Amino acid sequence: MLSKQDAHIFRPFRNLKPEVSLALSFSLVILIGAILLTLPISATNECATFVDALFTAASATCVTGLAVVDTGTFWSLFGQIVILMLIQIGGLGIMTFSTFFVYLFARRLSFWNREMLESSFAGAAKGHLAHLLLTIILSTLTLEAIGACFLTLRFASILPINKAIYFAVFHSVSAFCNAGFSLFSNNLADFQGDVVVNLTIISLIVLGGVGFWVLFDLKNIIRKKRNIHSTSLHTRVVLLMTAFLIITGFAIILLGEWQYSFKELPLLNKLLAALFQSVTPRTAGFNTIDISALSNSSIFIIIFLMFIGASPGSTGGGIKTSTFAIMLATISAHLHNQRQVQIFKRGIPDLVISKAISITFFVMVTLIIFCFALLLTEQQITAEVHHHTVLIEIIFEAVSAIGTVGLSLGITPDLSVAGKVLITLLMFIGRIGATTLMLAIIGSKNTKIRFAEDNVWVG
Repeated sequence: MLSKQDAHIFRPFRNLKPEVSLALSFSLVILIGAILLTLPISATNECATFVDALFTAASATCVTGLAVVDTGTFWSLFGQIVILMLIQIGGLGIMTFSTFFVYLFARRLSFWNREMLESSFAGAAKGHLAHLLLTIILSTLTLEAIGACFLTLRFASILPINKAIYFAVFHSVSAFCNAGFSLFSNNLADFQGDVVVNLTIISLIVLGGVGFWVLFDLKNIIRKKRNIHSTSLHTRVVLLMTAFLIITGFAIILLGEWQYSFKELPLLNKLLAALFQSVTPRTAGFNTIDISALSNSSIFIIIFLMFIGASPGSTGGGIKTSTFAIMLATISAHLHNQRQVQIFKRGIPDLVISKAISITFFVMVTLIIFCFALLLTEQQITAEVHHHTVLIEIIFEAVSAIGTVGLSLGITPDLSVAGKVLITLLMFIGRIGATTLMLAIIGSKNTKIRFAEDNVWVG
């Protein structure tokens, strides 16, 4: 049994705010991963530069999937396993791992551990931390194992059995953690019409993206400890918005590409490709078609889906589905002159509304700043391609990075050193979350002072 003093991992961070500790922990893991990836044993031929290794480590830890080199050919088995471990650690959250081992040996969570876990999951874990913690670890391993079994059956037809199992495990973990890293050079394009591979990857992406608190709720429904009508408002909002975004994205992409990039595809491939590309922008990053070949309408909807991203407490990024739902509910309430913002006949606290607006605004401002900086640094790409095309590609790349998605229109390997650093920072910001970053930088101030109100005309 560990003593109360010994039952802490990341002890140097204990005197820091949870948000700062979380940011530093991710930074430390990224740095360690980058150092490991620069070792000769990590690459098949020449060693990776530190910038490329740092970019890859950040992309893996932040479960983004953007890559400056081909994952399956450039990295050795050791390098791929390092990437896989970074994906798993980053997907579940560093503090989840540390707190899990504390709980496993000490059988209780200290106040500091609770603060860290709540910070990791944006406060969604309050009240059920120990139970939620075990659910997170067990459900993750179980779902990844099930996914790996299905993928092994399909990969075994084209690969030796030992390699098929390894590829299946890698892609299952990458899918559930919404990372988007693939060992195939063309990602999953060879499985465009494969129902098993498509539905397995889609299911893992969705389950990893709805958030662990929703999985906790769903587990209680399956065990009949709770009926669907008594689930939390958060769970209902997340499931509704997830279904709405998937269906909407599927319809728009299918219609937009039916006579364009999907024109020569069989009907089954068209349906699977549209569904897959509707799900994967929700921070997963896999693709079964050439993204750069899509029409502008599809690229636009993909940017929109990447901006929204997954759900709170999940392995994904973006402003989150619940944030988007609250923004819609707030707009609706103002349009109908309602005094209270409500969803499913439940009032939303003003603090939550303010937080949703702040997150959305922060992400938009961050994107504007970084897109402008990328336009300045990527002059070599601008000189080769039409200026308007580059603008779309850079916006796409930036949104993909901050949404921890991993999709790209093809400019990632051509980025300058400065461009790679900027995208790395965007991935980091997207993974730790806008709220966490804001609190880590400026902190929170509680004041009881209220100033006299005055009016400002808006709209």
